[in-house]
Amino acid sequence: MPSTAAYGTVFAVAFGLTLVLTPVAGWVSRRVGVMAQPDERRVHKIPTPYFGGVAMLIGFLGALLVAWRLEAFAEIFDAPRAAIGVALGASFACAIGTVDDARPVSPPAKMSGLVLAGTALYFFGAAMAVLRVPFAGDVLLSSDLAPLVTVIWVLMMANATNFIDGLDGLAAGIVAIAAGAFFLYGHRLAGVDVEVIRPDNPSPLLAIIVVGICIGFLPYNFHPARIFMGDGGALMLGVILAGSTMLVGGQSSNPFSGQVFFFYLPLIPFFIMGVPLLDTLWAIIRRASKGQSPAHADKDHLHHRLMRLGHGQRRSVLILWTWTGLLSAFVLFPVYTRRGDAFVPIGIAALGLILYTYLHPGARRTRDIEA
Repeated sequence: MPSTAAYGTVFAVAFGLTLVLTPVAGWVSRRVGVMAQPDERRVHKIPTPYFGGVAMLIGFLGALLVAWRLEAFAEIFDAPRAAIGVALGASFACAIGTVDDARPVSPPAKMSGLVLAGTALYFFGAAMAVLRVPFAGDVLLSSDLAPLVTVIWVLMMANATNFIDGLDGLAAGIVAIAAGAFFLYGHRLAGVDVEVIRPDNPSPLLAIIVVGICIGFLPYNFHPARIFMGDGGALMLGVILAGSTMLVGGQSSNPFSGQVFFFYLPLIPFFIMGVPLLDTLWAIIRRASKGQSPAHADKDHLHHRLMRLGHGQRRSVLILWTWTGLLSAFVLFPVYTRRGDAFVPIGIAALGLILYTYLHPGARRTRDIEA
């Protein structure tokens, strides 16, 4: 296993590159006139530069190159197809998202770019090969289903990250927390006392790099934001997380994965990314009930509802960061203690019930009338 120092080095490179390059990206954005203008569906008040996602991508690729040169990650880069696939997919997603930031493209065109990203992940091996269904065992995906499921997972994760990117620092913070949890999870599964995933699996490496680029970006993006990651950054982060999670949950057929604390292996990404995935699901249902396209923009996301309840930007962001941290803690506790599995679904259900009660529009209207 790579040492803590090796992971720390890669994290530092990702953090440092992003920290240095983000102001440069903002300067370029201003020079070419690609700015996020205030409007009725956005909460920021002044024109703000994009291209933060480009700086994050360079930080990601730079850290990956440094890891390739480190002896500690030799097993991963002896056969680097999966890491290359994630890098290509992230680059495709960042490219289509950045073009959309500069000059809006149609939803089908944006989806085509994400399908291309998912296809790159599949062909290079960062794909969903095994679908684990609780109580039903493993389902080995056929050559027809594997690419479809891979692309669907990429679309889900990318759009979930993009939907939650509505307040200063929200997406970067949530993804940093989620990626940190994925790193701890993957690192545990690759441990010498467990060995559920092989040492050449790049998932923990990808996750720690994502933590580095998100934290390097946050000083410029937390309220009041001086730069946005834009669709280029949000879609890119979603694709990397999709690749990282599929390399763990979609490829291991180790029998321990269905026992004790590994029982929740196929559900870990859903729990850790619970806030953005839940927000995405609500958005799709909400828009479909109104006869609108899922791509139709509105101001009814979780963070918008928190704002309408009287929380400012910073407090709303911190609340949703805390929610992601709690979800991560719930699923990591049995992973590291080997006990408490039964409390995971109960705890997740309790948090979901509180969130529903607090933020459901009908309940909020009732409180407003009674007040």
